[in-house]
Amino acid sequence: MIRKDIIDLFRIPEDKKVKLVDHNPGWKQSEEFKDLGKDALKERAKEILEGSLSQLAEAQTRLYADDRFAVLIVLQAMDAAGKDGAIKHVMSGVNPQGCQVFSFKKPSAEELDHNFLWRYTRCLPERGRIGIFNRSYYEDVLVVKVHPELLGPQRPHEKVGKKFWEKRYEDINAFERHLVRNGTVILKFFLNVSKDEQRRRFLERLDRPEKNWKFSPADLAERGYWDDYMAAYEDALTATSTESAPWYVVPADHKWIARAAIADIVTTAMQDLDLKVPEITDETRKLLAEARRKLEAE
Repeated sequence: MIRKDIIDLFRIPEDKKVKLVDHNPGWKQSEEFKDLGKDALKERAKEILEGSLSQLAEAQTRLYADDRFAVLIVLQAMDAAGKDGAIKHVMSGVNPQGCQVFSFKKPSAEELDHNFLWRYTRCLPERGRIGIFNRSYYEDVLVVKVHPELLGPQRPHEKVGKKFWEKRYEDINAFERHLVRNGTVILKFFLNVSKDEQRRRFLERLDRPEKNWKFSPADLAERGYWDDYMAAYEDALTATSTESAPWYVVPADHKWIARAAIADIVTTAMQDLDLKVPEITDETRKLLAEARRKLEAE
C-alpha cells in the first residue's frame, strides 16, 4: 500500500488555493524510495497496483453485499494524460457486473435543454456499484470555461464572468454534498500531465500507425489553450475539493505511478467504509439447513 503521507501529498485540502506549479507531474518517488532506480521503482509500483487490485476485488464484493454505498470515481485530465489506461488497469480486477463507465462527449440538443448537471445525474451508480466518469460535470467549468461559446442554450441572461463560474462551483458542491449524504463515496482524480509529456505522447500516436486513430487535430488545437486550461483547473480544484468529496492531483508523467496511486486511494477509501456482508438470521439458517437436507436426499 502507498503510505498515508503520500496519499495526503496528492490530496487537496478544503479551502486551499491550488497552484499546479506546486504539483510535480513527474513525481515518482518518496524519500523511502529515492535510492531505487527506475526499474526498481516501476516494479514497486507494479506490486502496489497488484496488491490493491486484489483488495479492490474483495472490497467490491462487500460493497455489493452491503448495499449501503455507491462509489463514484471522477477522472479529469488534459488529452493523453492516461485516463483510459488508468480505467483499464485499475478496474481490471473487478467484476464487470458491478462497475460501470461513462465517457461524456459533446452534449446533445436534449441535454443542452436541461441544466448542466442533468445528463450526469442519469448515469450515477446505484448502491452496491462502482461508477466511473471519464470526464464529468467538471467539463462544464473547464472546457466550457475556456470556450464559453459552448454554453449554447445554457447561456444565462447574466454576464458570463467570475460570479457565473462561482455559482457553478456552488451547484457542483451542493450536488456532491447531496450524493455523499445519500451514501455515494466520491473520489476525484486530476491526472496531472506536463505539457512536454503530452507532446511526447502525441508524437508517439503519430509515429505508431496502430495509435494514429487516437490522435485528433482537435487535440492539438486544445493544446494551444494550455495556460487557460491550467488556470481553469486551479480554480475548479480550489473551489470544489471538500472534506467529503476531495480532489487528488495525481502525477501522470509516469503512467505506472498514476495507476498505482489511483488504485490504492480507491481501495483504501472502500476499506474505510467497514463494509459487511449481511448477517444470516436464525430463520434463514433453518431454511438453508432444510435446503441442504433436500439436496443431500436426492
